[in-house]
Amino acid sequence: MKYSIKLLFLVFFILTFNKVNAQLDTMKYIKQFEANKSQYVNKPFSFLLGQMTQIQPKTAWSISSGRKRISSGTTWFKFANKEASFHNAITLLIYWQEEIPRDQTKYYEQKNQFYFTNDERTFFGSKIVKDIVVFR
Repeated sequence: MKYSIKLLFLVFFILTFNKVNAQLDTMKYIKQFEANKSQYVNKPFSFLLGQMTQIQPKTAWSISSGRKRISSGTTWFKFANKEASFHNAITLLIYWQEEIPRDQTKYYEQKNQFYFTNDERTFFGSKIVKDIVVFR
Protein backbone atom coordinates (compact mmCIF):
# COMPACT_ATOMS: atom_id res chain seq x y z
CA MET A 1 0.00 0.00 0.00
CA LYS A 2 2.82 2.43 0.87
CA TYR A 3 4.48 1.63 -2.45
CA SER A 4 1.27 2.42 -4.35
CA ILE A 5 0.92 5.79 -2.62
CA LYS A 6 4.54 6.67 -3.31
CA LEU A 7 4.20 5.62 -6.93
CA LEU A 8 1.00 7.65 -7.32
CA PHE A 9 2.72 10.69 -5.77
CA LEU A 10 5.71 10.28 -8.09
CA VAL A 11 3.49 10.08 -11.20
CA PHE A 12 1.54 13.15 -10.06
CA PHE A 13 4.78 15.06 -9.46
CA ILE A 14 6.18 14.16 -12.88
CA LEU A 15 2.99 15.15 -14.69
CA THR A 16 2.76 18.44 -12.78
CA PHE A 17 6.42 19.23 -13.42
CA ASN A 18 6.04 18.54 -17.15
CA LYS A 19 3.00 20.80 -17.36
CA VAL A 20 4.74 23.66 -15.52
CA ASN A 21 7.84 23.21 -17.68
CA ALA A 22 5.72 23.31 -20.85
CA GLN A 23 4.02 26.51 -19.69
CA LEU A 24 7.37 28.15 -18.96
CA ASP A 25 8.64 27.18 -22.40
CA THR A 26 5.46 28.53 -24.03
CA MET A 27 5.70 31.77 -22.05
CA LYS A 28 9.35 32.22 -23.02
CA TYR A 29 8.53 31.55 -26.66
CA ILE A 30 5.57 33.96 -26.77
CA LYS A 31 7.44 36.66 -24.81
CA GLN A 32 10.04 36.87 -27.59
CA PHE A 33 7.34 38.27 -29.89
CA GLU A 34 6.58 41.00 -27.37
CA ALA A 35 10.30 41.73 -26.94
CA ASN A 36 10.67 42.05 -30.71
CA LYS A 37 7.37 43.83 -31.27
CA SER A 38 8.99 46.45 -33.50
CA GLN A 39 9.23 43.73 -36.17
CA TYR A 40 5.45 43.13 -36.04
CA VAL A 41 3.89 46.52 -35.29
CA ASN A 42 2.32 48.23 -38.32
CA LYS A 43 2.25 44.90 -40.18
CA PRO A 44 -0.58 42.45 -40.81
CA PHE A 45 -1.30 39.94 -38.06
CA SER A 46 -0.68 37.17 -40.59
CA PHE A 47 3.02 38.11 -40.54
CA LEU A 48 3.17 37.54 -36.77
CA LEU A 49 1.26 34.26 -37.07
CA GLY A 50 3.64 33.14 -39.79
CA GLN A 51 6.57 33.64 -37.42
CA MET A 52 4.91 31.49 -34.73
CA THR A 53 6.16 28.15 -35.97
CA GLN A 54 6.21 26.29 -32.64
CA ILE A 55 2.77 27.09 -31.25
CA GLN A 56 -0.40 28.85 -32.38
CA PRO A 57 -3.19 30.44 -30.33
CA LYS A 58 -5.98 28.10 -29.22
CA THR A 59 -8.72 30.69 -28.68
CA ALA A 60 -9.49 34.29 -29.67
CA TRP A 61 -11.50 36.69 -27.49
CA SER A 62 -12.20 40.19 -28.84
CA ILE A 63 -12.74 42.95 -26.33
CA SER A 64 -15.31 45.68 -26.89
CA SER A 65 -14.07 49.21 -26.62
CA GLY A 66 -16.02 52.24 -25.58
CA ARG A 67 -19.39 52.51 -23.96
CA LYS A 68 -21.41 51.61 -27.05
CA ARG A 69 -19.60 48.28 -27.52
CA ILE A 70 -19.85 48.47 -31.28
CA SER A 71 -16.17 47.84 -31.98
CA SER A 72 -13.21 45.83 -30.72
CA GLY A 73 -9.86 47.51 -30.31
CA THR A 74 -8.09 44.50 -28.85
CA THR A 75 -8.14 40.72 -29.05
CA TRP A 76 -6.85 38.22 -26.51
CA PHE A 77 -5.26 35.16 -28.10
CA LYS A 78 -4.94 32.47 -25.46
CA PHE A 79 -2.60 29.51 -25.59
CA ALA A 80 -4.83 27.12 -23.65
CA ASN A 81 -7.89 25.11 -24.61
CA LYS A 82 -11.26 26.25 -23.33
CA GLU A 83 -11.56 23.00 -21.39
CA ALA A 84 -8.44 23.91 -19.42
CA SER A 85 -8.48 26.58 -16.77
CA PHE A 86 -7.82 30.08 -18.07
CA HIS A 87 -6.64 31.09 -14.59
CA ASN A 88 -2.96 31.18 -15.61
CA ALA A 89 -3.33 30.92 -19.36
CA ILE A 90 -0.67 32.61 -21.43
CA THR A 91 -2.27 35.45 -23.36
CA LEU A 92 -1.09 37.38 -26.39
CA LEU A 93 -2.94 40.69 -26.33
CA ILE A 94 -3.07 42.43 -29.70
CA TYR A 95 -4.07 46.07 -30.02
CA TRP A 96 -5.37 46.73 -33.53
CA GLN A 97 -4.45 49.77 -35.61
CA GLU A 98 -8.11 50.22 -36.52
CA GLU A 99 -10.96 49.01 -34.40
CA ILE A 100 -12.93 46.05 -35.74
CA PRO A 101 -16.74 46.21 -35.83
CA ARG A 102 -18.03 44.12 -32.92
CA ASP A 103 -20.63 42.33 -35.05
CA GLN A 104 -17.81 40.87 -37.16
CA THR A 105 -15.78 39.58 -34.20
CA LYS A 106 -18.92 38.31 -32.47
CA TYR A 107 -19.85 36.35 -35.60
CA TYR A 108 -16.62 34.31 -35.42
CA GLU A 109 -16.84 33.91 -31.65
CA GLN A 110 -20.32 32.43 -31.98
CA LYS A 111 -19.52 30.39 -35.08
CA ASN A 112 -16.44 28.68 -33.62
CA GLN A 113 -17.10 29.04 -29.87
CA PHE A 114 -14.02 31.28 -29.46
CA TYR A 115 -11.64 28.66 -30.90
CA PHE A 116 -8.90 30.02 -33.16
CA THR A 117 -9.59 28.26 -36.45
CA ASN A 118 -8.63 28.94 -40.04
CA ASP A 119 -11.67 31.24 -40.22
CA GLU A 120 -10.19 33.48 -37.51
CA ARG A 121 -6.72 33.19 -39.00
CA THR A 122 -8.06 34.53 -42.30
CA PHE A 123 -10.26 37.18 -40.66
CA PHE A 124 -7.60 38.62 -38.31
CA GLY A 125 -4.73 38.01 -40.76
CA SER A 126 -5.26 41.24 -42.69
CA LYS A 127 -5.71 43.39 -39.56
CA ILE A 128 -2.77 45.66 -38.72
CA VAL A 129 -1.04 45.21 -35.35
CA LYS A 130 -0.68 48.38 -33.27
CA ASP A 131 0.87 46.85 -30.13
CA ILE A 132 1.64 43.48 -28.54
CA VAL A 133 1.46 42.55 -24.85
CA VAL A 134 2.05 39.09 -23.39
CA PHE A 135 0.91 38.15 -19.90
CA ARG A 136 -0.27 35.31 -17.75
